[in-house]
Order: sequence, then structure tokens, then C-alpha cells
Amino acid sequence: MRQAKAILRSSILIAIFTYSAVFAEVLDSASNGFTVKNTVLIEADRGVVYHAAMARVGSWWSSDHTVSGNAANLYMDARVLGCFCERLGEGAGLVHLSISFINPGVLVRFNGGLGPLGLMGVAGNMTWEFETADKGTLVTIEYAIGGYMPGGLDSIAAPVDGVLLDALDLLAAYVHDAEPG
Repeated sequence: MRQAKAILRSSILIAIFTYSAVFAEVLDSASNGFTVKNTVLIEADRGVVYHAAMARVGSWWSSDHTVSGNAANLYMDARVLGCFCERLGEGAGLVHLSISFINPGVLVRFNGGLGPLGLMGVAGNMTWEFETADKGTLVTIEYAIGGYMPGGLDSIAAPVDGVLLDALDLLAAYVHDAEPG
């Protein structure tokens, strides 16, 4: 039994690390704001990764981190003044983040509060960067939040970092599973 668990654990680790390496860090944190940075190496062409990130977000984002409870309702309107949006049904919807800068395949800059941050007195700047690397594409998400929250924003830096880390891991898994071979 112990040997079977060890083999299973090794198989899971091999499966995870054959397609991505994820790095996460809370760069700074204070009562009035924080900055988090997450990077993943995805063993696929930059164009493929960018397309998956922007055009297929509803296929890989976690439904646990949506308002509707269904990631399929998420979409990107990938243009300046476009958005990372969510359909809520019956004509309702919400803008999670607005796009303030886009260089397709290279960099997207969003403004706003993702998820519950959108309900707080905060301003946010999130950058998604796609960089060609030796073994695929480095995707980096950096998110800086400033403003006010009772009890201080430093208390939610690690959970926000965790959501973005999860998102990058899910993107890597989606690209890996979608790539032929």
C-alpha cells in the first residue's frame, strides 16, 4: 500500500512538472495594498498560450472563482477598453477587469478589482506578460492593489496570490491537454 501511494505521488509530480513550473510570490504587503507575482513556464508556443489565455479563459479558469459558479460564463473582450467579463444570464453581467493596454501575444494590462476586490475601495493594476523561453512560454501575472479595506489589505495578499497561482496552473494544464502529442 505504501509503495502504491509513493508511485501515485511520483506519477502526479511527473505529470505536473512535465508541462509547467509555477512560481508565486507576495512581493510586498501593507494595510493599504499589496503586490503579487506569479510565473509559469508552459511548454508550448507563445501564440498557442496567448490564444488559450485570452480566447479560452472560460475553459480553464476555476468555476470556484466566478460569481456565476460557472467558468464557461467568463470571456475576454481582448481590445483596449475591452474586459475580462462574466455573463450572469438574463442580460446581466459584470466586468471583473478592464483592458487598458494590449500588445497581442506579448502583454495585456488590466485595471480593476478581480472578484471581491471589485466590491472594495481599491484600485488594481494587473499585467499578463507572455515571453518566449527556451522550453516554451513564460507567463507572468503581476497584480498591484492599493486602497482601503477594514482590517487591512495585507490580510488578503496571500489568498489573492493563491487564486492567481491556481489560475496559471490551470492554464498550463489546459494548454498541455489541448496540445497534440
